[in-house]
Amino acid sequence: MAAGWPCYRRARPMFLLCVLLASFGTADSTAQVPLLIWSSHGSLPHVASSSAGHVTSSQQLASYLDSAFGSGVHTVLLFLQDKLSKDDFTVFAGVFGNKQDGVFQNLEALLRSSASSMTFPAVAWSPSTSTSTLLEELLGVSPVLVDGNNLSQVDLDASVNNLLIINLPYCTSLQKSCQEVLRDNDAMIAKVVRTMDDVNVPYTAVYTGAQPSRVISSPSVKRPAIGRSLLQAAVPDVKPPIVFNNESGNPCIMLWAQNLTIRVSPTEGWIDLANNTASLAGSMCNATNSLLVLSYPSGFNLSFAMSQRFYPVSARNWFTLDWVRLQSSNGTASFMGTRALSAPAEYSFRCGMLSSFRNALLVPNSTEDSVADWRFNFIDFQIQGFSLVNGTNFSYASDCAGFFTPGIWMGLLTSLLLLTIFVYGLHMIMQVNTMDRFDDPKGPSISVPQSE
Repeated sequence: MAAGWPCYRRARPMFLLCVLLASFGTADSTAQVPLLIWSSHGSLPHVASSSAGHVTSSQQLASYLDSAFGSGVHTVLLFLQDKLSKDDFTVFAGVFGNKQDGVFQNLEALLRSSASSMTFPAVAWSPSTSTSTLLEELLGVSPVLVDGNNLSQVDLDASVNNLLIINLPYCTSLQKSCQEVLRDNDAMIAKVVRTMDDVNVPYTAVYTGAQPSRVISSPSVKRPAIGRSLLQAAVPDVKPPIVFNNESGNPCIMLWAQNLTIRVSPTEGWIDLANNTASLAGSMCNATNSLLVLSYPSGFNLSFAMSQRFYPVSARNWFTLDWVRLQSSNGTASFMGTRALSAPAEYSFRCGMLSSFRNALLVPNSTEDSVADWRFNFIDFQIQGFSLVNGTNFSYASDCAGFFTPGIWMGLLTSLLLLTIFVYGLHMIMQVNTMDRFDDPKGPSISVPQSE
């Protein structure tokens, strides 16, 4: 069962970091509450690790609790806070470097020192089901509502099942801040656990919320981005790259592009071929040449020819995108690649915008009037025709953007000009010399003869 996230074992990192990392996952649209469980004896059932953002359903939680309390005698302490969400740990647990300000220090220490513990960062919540109801059904006893300050006066029979519920408030008090309320709750949990240790009764403790303090809205509802919208943004689906396999069944050519737009006439609009499924019939690859042919149902054929060779100057193999060809029922247009369309043979080549008309890296090679106005514009284009040792993953990308862009050159030249002016002015100031003779007010004045 992939129910929770087993962040905690002995000598594991602090659970607060696990809760924080889980909060970065893509959340479900249902209301969620975290649940922490630890035992003073024995070991809790282990569950498989799940991905960040996983929401444990009510059925999965019931199955886990059944495996934990289905047999034997148990004394369960249920710390039921009025409201609780993952954000309460993120905001008040001191996970951003201010650990001394964290309000869950006792809870953290209990989880680390317990015999066994588990953390469920997100459990699906609904008004019809609750953790107390599940525990009541599993243990077969009626819950006892106790005050943490008077727990020592309660007569516990360790030979039968016991379910003790300790209610904890949330941030609704006008006299205390939310941080103070949660710190008091943390102190109450530590006090109850010390009382149980004093009476030497084995127990299993559960800390959760009666309802979430923050409900995550459904991703389908469009709302204006406020606050940390970047952490809440849904990750868009990324389409897989186009992969051509050689005769041995191993990938030898890969291509990916956000848009493969073409225009065959100034009067017609742009056509994006990336949204269509293409046939790879006619493609080929070997040690020195690769040809990727994309045949679309609309009648367009888009071909990419690549080759590699050894260059003694760099002492390595380089591959180049030699030409791109577009075929349709109206003709064929070829575009030759410039020297910038190259990369080391073991790399892939990437370009944010590969165009034939604006900062063109593809030069038209067709002189026919019928195809003279044909245009290419590839967005987020990446291709690799050799050395695909990573399976269906691109190798390190060599980008088409040079290190020194026109803006960088302009800044460097302007800075050099200003530096030259500054050095020249400083040099002129240093050449200014003072007079070697001065007029003495007590002696004769200096006379300068006007004639020989």
